[in-house]
Amino acid sequence: MLEKLAVVTGTVGLTGCSRSLDPSPGQGVPGLPANPRSSELPDTQFGQTEFRPRDADGNSIGPQYRRVLLLSLDREPTTEDARTVERAMRTLESAYDWSPDGLFSMLAWGTEYFERVDALDRAPISHPTVLSRTDDPDLQSYDAALVLASDTPSHLARTENALFDGGDELNGVTVDHHLDDVFSISSRRTGFMGAGLPKEHAKVEGVPADALSADDPMFTGFFSGRRGTQASEDRVRIDDGAFAGGTTMHLSHLTEDLDGWWNDFDAPDRVAQMFAPDMSPGDVDGFGAEVPFADAVVEHAREFGTVGHHEKVARAREDGEPIVLRRDFNTTDGGQAGVHFLSLQADLADFRKTRKAMNGWYLRDEHDAITDRENNGLLEFITVQSRANFYVPPRNGRAFPLL
Repeated sequence: MLEKLAVVTGTVGLTGCSRSLDPSPGQGVPGLPANPRSSELPDTQFGQTEFRPRDADGNSIGPQYRRVLLLSLDREPTTEDARTVERAMRTLESAYDWSPDGLFSMLAWGTEYFERVDALDRAPISHPTVLSRTDDPDLQSYDAALVLASDTPSHLARTENALFDGGDELNGVTVDHHLDDVFSISSRRTGFMGAGLPKEHAKVEGVPADALSADDPMFTGFFSGRRGTQASEDRVRIDDGAFAGGTTMHLSHLTEDLDGWWNDFDAPDRVAQMFAPDMSPGDVDGFGAEVPFADAVVEHAREFGTVGHHEKVARAREDGEPIVLRRDFNTTDGGQAGVHFLSLQADLADFRKTRKAMNGWYLRDEHDAITDRENNGLLEFITVQSRANFYVPPRNGRAFPLL
């Protein structure tokens, strides 16, 4: 309740804060100089595309290992806490290059935080809601989330140790400021993305260990993240208003039960469920940066009695362009194969629109074989366990927006 306290004290901030309580979140932290690496780093915290390698088709290849630390504030925040958080984040930027070989990091702020500062009604996010008739997820609220990604898994573990477990050194850089001075870790999401990694982690429930090959980047066996199926970073950036330069982040935990996917379906069946029933495995092998779709999902439902995941989601595009940027990854958290679905979008309504298209409810009347889950893309094989929403400020305003 920082705003209420400011009214009582007659100040514009707390603990010597000279920043307005309702600023642009890009104004930085009072009492700290500008980020010394600002000229080398993107203005957005989610700016990764130009720093990633690309495959032969121009698709951006994300880091192989991911970790999301879901955080709770230990006390009402002060400007000094904001300085601690910003200095800790700058330590990461000093310790590692902004690249998959080094470390990508992103500090996001959740609905619990915006309620804490009496600003949820003005924030670009809201509490998560149930978005399908077939799931009953835990609708979660956190103060913050620290998203980490790297091709080197030890970078993630060492970063967590340095910032939360009292470590005093990170990749040769002295750690003087720790996030556990301000936050506690409430939950942790871990995972991976890349050829062969699902096979290495397949000794869990939900996927036959012998089904996957050393080429498969996801538990379903398919490549995700073709350039033409992803919104651009420019598209998901908030353009104006108090939260300009940031984006919204949705985080879901989906568990997968893929025994039937691999044991009951052959390769053409899996292509039909993932893409469209008029496509073949040979078609998929020829995909480059785009998945070509005719807008024919209703006709496919009538003719084949099944529809594909991608052809449904493609209907959520605007002006022919995707509206969400997925940064999702495989997981075995809880001993079950799954996906942590992390998406970025300028407005959470874009995520909800995409999920509504994925539900495919409008297709059930087209063929008796199509139900809320069966013959309806991937829905038969996934269950949403939890949902949470966050705001990702621009880099220069990542420590306690609205403080």
